[in-house]
Formats: sequence, C-alpha cells, structure tokens
Amino acid sequence: MVRLAAAMWGALRLDPGAETPLYRQLASQIRELIRAGRLASGDRLPATRELAARLGLNRSTVNAAYALLESEGLIQGHVGRGSFVLARLPARGVDWAGLLEPAARLSRLAGFPAGEPTGVISFATSRPDESLFPLEEFRATCREVVDSAQARELLQLGSPSGYGPLREYLLAEARREGVARSGDDILITNGCQQALDLLQRVLAPAGETVALEEPASPGLRSLFLRAGVRLVGVPIGDDGLELSQLERILKVERPRLLVLTPNFQNPTGLSLSREARHTVAELVRAAGAVLVENDIYGELRYSGAPAPTLKQLDESGDTVLVRSFSKIAFPGLRVGWLIGPRALVARLAEAKQWTDLHTDQLSQAVLLRFAVSGRLARHRERVRAAGSERLAVVLAACRKHLPPGTFWTRPQGGMNLWVRLPEPLDAAELLPRARQEQVTYLPGKFFEVSRPQGNGLRISFAAVAPAAIRTGIAVLGRIFQAEMDRARAAGRLNAAPALV
Repeated sequence: MVRLAAAMWGALRLDPGAETPLYRQLASQIRELIRAGRLASGDRLPATRELAARLGLNRSTVNAAYALLESEGLIQGHVGRGSFVLARLPARGVDWAGLLEPAARLSRLAGFPAGEPTGVISFATSRPDESLFPLEEFRATCREVVDSAQARELLQLGSPSGYGPLREYLLAEARREGVARSGDDILITNGCQQALDLLQRVLAPAGETVALEEPASPGLRSLFLRAGVRLVGVPIGDDGLELSQLERILKVERPRLLVLTPNFQNPTGLSLSREARHTVAELVRAAGAVLVENDIYGELRYSGAPAPTLKQLDESGDTVLVRSFSKIAFPGLRVGWLIGPRALVARLAEAKQWTDLHTDQLSQAVLLRFAVSGRLARHRERVRAAGSERLAVVLAACRKHLPPGTFWTRPQGGMNLWVRLPEPLDAAELLPRARQEQVTYLPGKFFEVSRPQGNGLRISFAAVAPAAIRTGIAVLGRIFQAEMDRARAAGRLNAAPALV
C-alpha cells in the first residue's frame, strides 16, 4: 500500500506559516485519509524518515504526528515493522480533534510549559521554589486545623464568598494597610486567575475592549482572548508604563477594564514609580474605566522603598485589588482574593457560585492558621532572602554572558526579568537549541498583545538554584552569541552597543 500510494503521500500539503503546528497539520491530513477510506485497517504508513524526506520535514515532526494519531487509537506502531492503521474512522461521531483544536490553540498561545524532564534548567515558569516550603511547619499547621473544633464544619459546603474567618482577617489587614475602604468587600477565589476570570465575566463580555500592559502575562492575555475580548496593549517603558500611550488609549480606545501589575510586573519585573501611580489613578478616574490592580508580587520586594498601591491612591475607591498566597506561600493550595466595591463583589460572588458553588474551606483555614501563627511571616522572610540572592545572581550572569546589544531589566523584586535580544535574533527560533542543551525559557511571542515581541524572552529565576542560574544563563549566552556571529557573517546584523 505504501508503494502504490506514493503519489497520495506526495500530494500532502503543509503550510509552515500557519498558526497550527506542522505535526498537527500532518496528523489532520492522515486522519482525513483514514476517514475517506483511502487508508484502510492494516495499511502500513511510510517510515518516519521516508515521509520526512518526501515532505521536507524534520523527522521529529512526523514522529509527533504519528504519536498524536496513535493516542487517538487510529494507528499503532510496532518496533521493527512500522506504523499501521488500526481502523477507519466511523462515518458519524464526534470530531474530537476538530472540536478541541480551538482550545489547543489557546493553550499554545498561553505558552503554558509542559512538565520539564529531570535535569533541565527551567526559566520558563514563574513560581516559588518548592525546596523552600517549610514542610514541618506546614504539617503542624494542618494538624492544628484538623484537630480544631471547626474541623467538621470545614469539610462541609461553605459560602461562595470564601471562608468567613479568612475573609475577616484579610479585610482587617487591608484596612490597616489603607487599601480597603468602608464601602469595600472581599471575595476569596481559587487563585488570582479565577479572580481575573470573574472580573472578565461580569465586567467585560465578548466584544468589549480591555487594556493590558505589554508585554503581558500569558495567562492574563489568554484569559481575555478566550472570552472574545478585544485587547489593546499599553507599552511598558522606563517608568513601568508609557503614560502618554496610556492616556491616548484611554481616550481613543475607551477600554472597559485596565489591568495593571504595578509591582514587579510579569514578565518584565518592572514597577510603576510613585509619581506614575498618581498619574495612572488620575487618568483612569477621568476616563471612567475600571482599574484592576494585580498585586500578586508586591510582597516580594528585595530592595528599594515600597510605593503605595493604586487602590490606596484612588480617591474614588473604585479600584479593584487582586492578591494571592501563591507567590509567597503555597501555590498548590490555590487561594487568592480580591477587594473592591461591595456591589461589585456581590455580583462576582454570584458569578463564582455559577462555576464552582463554593471554595475550598480547608485550604483557606490552613492558610489562615499559617498566617496568624506567625509562620507565614517567617516563611516570607526566607523566600525574600532566597529571591534577593537569586536576583543578584541572574543579573550578574546576564552581565557576564549575554552578548553585546542585549537588553535586560533590573527588577527590585518579584520572580522575573525581561531580556530583549539584538535584531534579527528571534527567541522562539532559538528555544529548540536551548532545549537541546537542557535549558528552557518562555519566548516573547507568548507575551504579545498589540506589538510583536519576537526578540524578547522571560527569565523566571525564583525557582532556580543559584548555581543552575549561572549555568543556564551561560548556555543561553553561548547560543545567542553563536547566532549573532552567524547572522553577522550573513550580513544581516550591524554591531550595536550594549544596553544594560
């Protein structure tokens, strides 16, 4: 069958410029051949090397397509014999591949990294280092909660607004800080991502305009893209935000929401200055937009004086503040919260009840006990000390190893910094080379809103040990320099001064 159908295989047409990856295009076309009966049960597919040569593909692309078809039960590989069609697709039934492709496309846009194999130095995920988790203190906290008189109640369905004692504690802390007013209320959510998702559902349905910083967090960007929202990017500048562009966007684009991360923004690590925060608060109030302050990194300051939150500076009281335990404690417990006007919080609680009925009271009770016992404060200091050391290490490694013409940010806290490579280097094209040398990062294309970010990449350093940071950045520097040398030899690159 393979010999007789050579023309059939040669007729396959793949588009390297399409959004759908080549291996998915190839799998889709083979799937259609099976559906149409042109490949029958028992037919052998060409060897991966043979088909790759025929179509001008990398062999790994064909391997990935065959693996996808095998996972769908359409073909089966036999060592030493090849891959064979198992059965023809039924004439009727659910086209799972077609139905799931839009969701798969969003996942690719989000850039959520898959689990990395052991030994890989991963700068790809913005998360805390699990080796810093105080397990004995956590176990003690869990025992105290489970042994308490409230244990049975904690295992029952609770309020969709969250565990009452934790809400009271967080609201009291916010009032002491000056970020919660008398007209505010609080909602506990399944991490900050759910808080942002609820805000989108209630305030910015499909077709509305939302403004984000650019480059933007992949999770935040994809959340709004999934909802059919029109996104506008506000460029990040030296002051944390290009205020003239923000003013123009608020007047011309008239976004319903403006979502900002004023402290150690993801992916750049930059923060808004105190003066810029005042200006932002005034501009947004005058425009009548809803300002959402995503403050999940605010407690990870390693140097410099903290600035007031945007919610503190907003005299109208309309700003919505989003925070989370995920970056300072245990991300696996998934506890975040938002503080905003009482009427808004009531509508958000209704929307939350539609999706999950109630929140996990046990996790919330554990985190409350961890906080009031003083254990959270001690853990936070350990996390800050480790973060400060790793930030210093990654900045020194960038100075030592990244090639001339490379730009990188210099955060005072958080978990990330942003690297911009000299033109014409493309971070996504260079990623496979880095992976071959056991180093990963997230390229700039995953952070785009309104402008291309192809030469950018995020380095997430908080979960990487100092020695691994030095090794990983050295590997990246060698790869980037080699590509610069190749580009210069091809006449595509002009010498550029270092920007650090």
